[in-house]
Amino acid sequence: MISAGEFRNGVTIEYEGDIFVILEFQHVKPGKGAAFVRTKIKNLKTGSVVERTFRPTEKMPRAHIDRQDMQYLYNDGSLYHFMNTENYEQIAVNESDIGDTLKFVKENDMVKILSYEGQVFGIEPPLFVELVITETEPGFAGNTAQGATKPAVVETGATVYVPLFINQGEKIKIDTRTGEYLGRA
Repeated sequence: MISAGEFRNGVTIEYEGDIFVILEFQHVKPGKGAAFVRTKIKNLKTGSVVERTFRPTEKMPRAHIDRQDMQYLYNDGSLYHFMNTENYEQIAVNESDIGDTLKFVKENDMVKILSYEGQVFGIEPPLFVELVITETEPGFAGNTAQGATKPAVVETGATVYVPLFINQGEKIKIDTRTGEYLGRA
């Protein structure tokens, strides 16, 4: 159990039957009335962010999230298959539990599987990936004073906006958290 007075950024808690991570917290002591803790929390299953206030003495269970390194093997329809590289155990995860977190992940890449009490609820892809551009308009130099970009499709099928000078067949580095182009690989 953790009290609201002990909240810190990154702590995971059980609240209203779901798992939340604390993004921001602020201890507020108004001139009149009791102190309270104002928080911004993110639901780890749905990804929604909400603001809540708690009394500092309010207690709730701490949620222990298991993060396990696994290799992404393949998908067949709505199931995605992963393998533990230590004991070669395989698991299948529903597309609804993953969302679009695998849009920059190729087969055989390593990811972190997030689970709570044995139930998989999410996947953390690597922070940065290097992918080859499979489709984009021909590149040209000049007229880039304003940082102009164009859409490009990478080998996983996702679309990334890249500078005009990037051509088809080039390997680029992408930030998986934002989907932004970082540079040539």
